Amino acid sequence: MNWKLTSEKHLVQTYSTHINPFWKQAVSTGEFTGKHDVNVHYAWCQPENAHTHVVISSGRIESLLKYKELMYDFFTNGFAVYILDHRGQGLSGRMTSDPQHGYVEDFEDYVDDLLFFCDAIVSAKTAAPLHLLCHSMGGAIGTLALLKAPQRFASAVLCSPMFGIRPALPGWLAKSLIYFSLKLQELSKRKSGYFFGQTAYLAYPYAINTLTHSESRYRLFRDLYDDFSEIQLGGVTTHWLRAAIEAMDKIEEHAGNIETPLLLFSASGDRIIDNRRQLSVAHQFKNAEIRKVPGAYHELFAESDEYRVPVLQQIMSFLHENRSSRS
Repeated sequence: MNWKLTSEKHLVQTYSTHINPFWKQAVSTGEFTGKHDVNVHYAWCQPENAHTHVVISSGRIESLLKYKELMYDFFTNGFAVYILDHRGQGLSGRMTSDPQHGYVEDFEDYVDDLLFFCDAIVSAKTAAPLHLLCHSMGGAIGTLALLKAPQRFASAVLCSPMFGIRPALPGWLAKSLIYFSLKLQELSKRKSGYFFGQTAYLAYPYAINTLTHSESRYRLFRDLYDDFSEIQLGGVTTHWLRAAIEAMDKIEEHAGNIETPLLLFSASGDRIIDNRRQLSVAHQFKNAEIRKVPGAYHELFAESDEYRVPVLQQIMSFLHENRSSRS
């Protein structure tokens, strides 16, 4: 099928005339209390006679507000969309005294939030099969969810999934640095702190960004975070990094147990993800299509049209084709 998608060329105008009105008129929001009493913010939209129901697991530092264009594209093509802000970021609750800390104690907390969202919130809005759409860190969370609840999703799409991160340090070195960082925090009597080299939120200029080739989408992203300072997030904490390494090791160890139909996109120009490890893990999945996107940067949902349009066309077709099945 040929799905109708927004154009980068007229995106600022499209936001004004279509996307922002869509958000006010068609998108609903809410909150639930996740593990350890952390508030989790979510949003959803359902077009009339939706043919496919998609749950989005977003990347690190992201908020559902950043997904307006993507949700608009899906909605206008007949997809219902459900998305949550992962704990510790976006509009969801924080767990340390510094709201810009990229913090989580264990990735299972993310996973439990996602599954509760599906079982308690989304299931009240539809009985149709659910499909999972993931980006980056959200891909790690989504993959862990497939391991924990293999019947929950009929299919899944993983874009630039975080199965390894750059720089890809030797395991002994990463663990040593984490150990020393945690010891320093313990001596200073802090619950959490940034890992070595990590800082509070920084808005890098487009010219040196490594996320997207689309200047218009990048500027809209930065403008959004300027306008809503509460969703700004800094670098990773040592606790987050330790939890991420444990999560990625678990995924690598158990990837062969996942039988859910998968479509995985690997951005060849990605400077965030360790693609070598990513693809090694991906080849262990029992029922996965792996597609490389030559030249693309990390954020395929916010890339320039030459990358974004064909990727979204393939994603929508894959989800539509699997819409009536359950894994």
